[in-house]
Amino acid sequence: MHPMEILPIAHFRSPLKSKFGIPRQSGLAESLIGSIVFEPPFRHMEALRGIEAFDYLWLIWEFSANGPSSAQSLTVRPPRLGGNKRMGVFATRSPFRPNHLGLSCVRFDRIEEHPTLGPIIYVKGADLMDGTPIYDIKPYVVYADSHPEAKSGFVDQTAWKSLEVEMPEHLARLFSPADLETLRQTLSLDPRPSYHDDAERIYGMPFGDYDVRFVVDAEVVRVVDCVSLSKK
Repeated sequence: MHPMEILPIAHFRSPLKSKFGIPRQSGLAESLIGSIVFEPPFRHMEALRGIEAFDYLWLIWEFSANGPSSAQSLTVRPPRLGGNKRMGVFATRSPFRPNHLGLSCVRFDRIEEHPTLGPIIYVKGADLMDGTPIYDIKPYVVYADSHPEAKSGFVDQTAWKSLEVEMPEHLARLFSPADLETLRQTLSLDPRPSYHDDAERIYGMPFGDYDVRFVVDAEVVRVVDCVSLSKK
């Protein structure tokens, strides 16, 4: 049996330009809007007929920022456990997987027809960075996909607490109201690696046209600067 060869049907567009700062799960940053731009063979409304009737979509995609040389360990350190306890890779949603495949449930927002790029799907709450290859799209179906009574392993035992975000007014004015809300949601999820705890360290997160620089002290994220990426 020959291995299956798959090619991207689309690529994702997002204000999040690097894997640093990407929400750790889909749906956590609900206002984060991204778009799905199809490859030429699939730029036809016919392929999307009926998709607007679904509230959510499943995206199958690639952890492309990992690179082909990423470690292929059978165990990983989930951030939910503080990064200091190992679990089996198949018992986690770690990006470091044998086939680098990701699975995300995103909220369908709208479709817009572009004169050269064809139909573009806009979605909310995706945990994909800009440029991510997408291999398939499937509709979310409540009767088969929703299991509210299900156990979630170690995730049930460790609460995830959002951080407070403080941002000076002169920096907040650099963003539209919608982008500012998305940036605040993203920062509140604490983009840092789980093992980092240095209140004086300045982190940089590419967001839209800016490198957003911030520090984290206890449970507060303080934005200290926003540097234009075009000037770096």
